[in-house]
Amino acid sequence: MLRSFLLLLLLVLGSTAVLAAGDDEEIVREFRRYFRKFTDTATRVEAIMALEGAETPGVVEVLADVLADGDPAVVGAAVDVLSSFEDSTASAALFTRLEAERAEAVRLGLLEAIARGAYAGPAEPLLDCLKDKAWTVRSRAIAALAARPGPDHSQALVPLCADREPAVRCAAFEGLAALGSERVLAPARAGLGDSLWQVRASAVAALGIVRHVDSIGPLIDRMEVEEGRLVEDIARSLEQLTGRTFGMRTELWRKFWTDTADRYRLPTDEELARTRAALAEAAARYSPPEGAVAYHGIDTPSRAMLFIVDVSGSMENEVVDRERFKPADYPSLARIDIVKTELAKTIEALDSAVEFNLIAFATEVRRWKKKAVRANVLNKRSALDWTRKLEAIGGTSKEDLARVGLVGAANLEGGKTNTHGALMDALEVVNQRKHARSEKYLIGLDTIFFLSDGRPTHGDLVDTDDILIAVKKANELRKVVIHTIAIGEFKKAFMRKLAEQSGGTFVDLGR
Repeated sequence: MLRSFLLLLLLVLGSTAVLAAGDDEEIVREFRRYFRKFTDTATRVEAIMALEGAETPGVVEVLADVLADGDPAVVGAAVDVLSSFEDSTASAALFTRLEAERAEAVRLGLLEAIARGAYAGPAEPLLDCLKDKAWTVRSRAIAALAARPGPDHSQALVPLCADREPAVRCAAFEGLAALGSERVLAPARAGLGDSLWQVRASAVAALGIVRHVDSIGPLIDRMEVEEGRLVEDIARSLEQLTGRTFGMRTELWRKFWTDTADRYRLPTDEELARTRAALAEAAARYSPPEGAVAYHGIDTPSRAMLFIVDVSGSMENEVVDRERFKPADYPSLARIDIVKTELAKTIEALDSAVEFNLIAFATEVRRWKKKAVRANVLNKRSALDWTRKLEAIGGTSKEDLARVGLVGAANLEGGKTNTHGALMDALEVVNQRKHARSEKYLIGLDTIFFLSDGRPTHGDLVDTDDILIAVKKANELRKVVIHTIAIGEFKKAFMRKLAEQSGGTFVDLGR
């Protein structure tokens, strides 16, 4: 009786699997039939997402061609679907297509899907991509190999630590560190002397992740000659190595190493875990080094920074938490006046060695200067004048004008919140004036302060999850730290995640 029941159950499950497979093939056929007829981005993305959950190699066949599409939203949707397979037969088709594919855009999309899905497939197609003439493919292949479960292929990544393309050198350090491979140690120590700060940043981070006592001396040596934000990065790696809490006090690190180098052993992971709480305590005990910039309680030793200020309509609203902001300190308790006052204080205190720029954004994005300038007395005066003239655009006070027909004067359309546009402009991914995308990633900027009070309502992307993904992808090569300051009533999770994914600090100024 039991045997008969089990046989019946297997037949039912088998029939269900066949029906499910049939449904998957059917949706792929429908996609082939209709996708080319869709012209607007939203419908094309929706059509691609209809394939989500279809576990068949046919999905790879139809979406691989979409990866060459010129619309980033369409390509992003295709990668989302291709990275969500649960069935190994479907994910295996990605490796098969990658092996036969030579188009750069398609290879990039396939590699991104393989990395995000952490698929276990043959290593050979990925290793082949390490030799691709396109540096973008080489870089993406490193990430895919680092994410791939299975045998260790870290030896293949070592030569790429000396690749001619800086982005590939960064990716190699990061990939080896992600694998926990000690093969990263020698090239990363050599990378501390690289001419480009982005590469040095990746080397510093790798030496903090793959812990070895022989990295302490070279990091301290580099700390003594480094300037700006990388001093903080080195301090973080030294703390990860030793558990010591000297922060950016180079002289204390040097004394510690001079006294203990000949007998020092790294603390175990358990010992290190017990010292984590001391780091926060030490941060309060040590004052920032001379010349550090402070903005809304966030200190940075950076010498190349950008301040982004939200001037959308809601910025004219007064703060609710009045106890936190004394009226005597500000012209009014309007958010814009508080922000302008604090920004002016920071500008006035900038060290002359700092290069800085300002961005104000609502619907449109506006730069103070085309590029960062030195914080000399003339530029600081100009920046202060520009800051004092900032006003909230199209706020609630303008709604009366709109109600009586003076829509142009109210400029409500100009007062929306184009968060994505502001961040892409700041990272120099998009030139807002020319509305053109830029592939340049070796930018001088290393730190952003981003202040906003509202939920994104305008721009190419308005969904906060989409913006987080876009910023993370753009910043993989740029390596800019983004500090975020939130003021207002909207949910703060977006601003917190935006800071965390770049290694920045989040500050909540209240409502």
